[in-house]
Amino acid sequence: PGIGRLVSQGVWTPKGFISTSSVSESGPAGHVKTNGQQTTNNSRVAKGTSWLGVGWALVGLATGTYATVFKGRSKLTENLVALKEIRLEHEEGAPCTAIREVSLLKDLKHANIVTLHDIIHTERSLTLVFEYLDSDLKQYLDSCGNLMSMHNVKIFMFQLLRGLNYCHKRKILHRDLKPQNLLINDKGELKLADFGLARAKSVPTKTYSNEVVTLWYRPPDVLLGSTEYSTPIDMWGVGCIMFEMATGRPMFPGATVKEELHLVFRLMGTPTDDTWPSIGSNQEFRSYVFPQYRPQALLNHVPRLDTEGIDLLNALLMFDTRTRVSSETALHHSYFLSLGENIHSLADTASVFSLSEVRLQKDPGHRSSVFQAQVRPTTTSALWSCC
Repeated sequence: PGIGRLVSQGVWTPKGFISTSSVSESGPAGHVKTNGQQTTNNSRVAKGTSWLGVGWALVGLATGTYATVFKGRSKLTENLVALKEIRLEHEEGAPCTAIREVSLLKDLKHANIVTLHDIIHTERSLTLVFEYLDSDLKQYLDSCGNLMSMHNVKIFMFQLLRGLNYCHKRKILHRDLKPQNLLINDKGELKLADFGLARAKSVPTKTYSNEVVTLWYRPPDVLLGSTEYSTPIDMWGVGCIMFEMATGRPMFPGATVKEELHLVFRLMGTPTDDTWPSIGSNQEFRSYVFPQYRPQALLNHVPRLDTEGIDLLNALLMFDTRTRVSSETALHHSYFLSLGENIHSLADTASVFSLSEVRLQKDPGHRSSVFQAQVRPTTTSALWSCC
């Protein structure tokens, strides 16, 4: 009930629709951003406290700058849900990040984008009811000792690009891609989440804030102050995430903008007007006076990635936004040929795992009980399930 209705209509969930008696201190239900950082407080359950007309209330599962996140269960469907409760200030109203998230997600229906089930509007808060996913890509990497199967890297990459392409076709930029914002369920389905910084680029202006995208995944054009950008802003982050999955370590873990740029140029080469037209006239770039680094071969840093994978990674990490590969082109890159042709014919809401030929393998570094996968023989499929 109420799914997809506008916030301005004052959506209320029927009494007993949501039960919040199921509590977890880990997983995406505990993900909230505070100045770009994730914070998770000790969970406490207050019995007998009424929250939206039910007998259990969660306090402090996760608290951030403008929201608290709970884990609950729908009494109608028995499905787990993640509840993002956004506090409303009478003077200021709903935070712009919440308005963006609601306005964008209510129209996005895709297997690789987190589903917004419902919107609950009260005088004091705005609660977004999302589908609940067990973990995120950062936790997944931790669970396998940062040593993923390269086959699984490919499947996660395809799902990431598939969800992103759906957004880009609708002129929506995510603007905050990072492993923590890529949720994963017990089937291995990867979904884009946290659209608080996302923006529809069809608005009349081309100038946006350059304080977007977590530093490690921020493209050099934005690091150097560019406020005129489009879908390529997301593609650089995809490349950084691909590298992280393939190596188990962040690609450019800088602590400051200058250090981030230094790490980028040390690996990819200091840009020139040949590799990045007009960079020589960028005042911010000139003020840093970076050493003249020569580009290094990515294969030396990602030895487990095959030739096609290296080619795709290079295409994602182009300095010049005009030559950086698009999500649509990346999806049809030869790197994904081994996944078969049928994967390109799926309906938007169909999972890649609806195809019998697409299955995850056991990760060689697997060590956690959070994710369990059966080893897939070369000729048969296997299941991947949460234990």
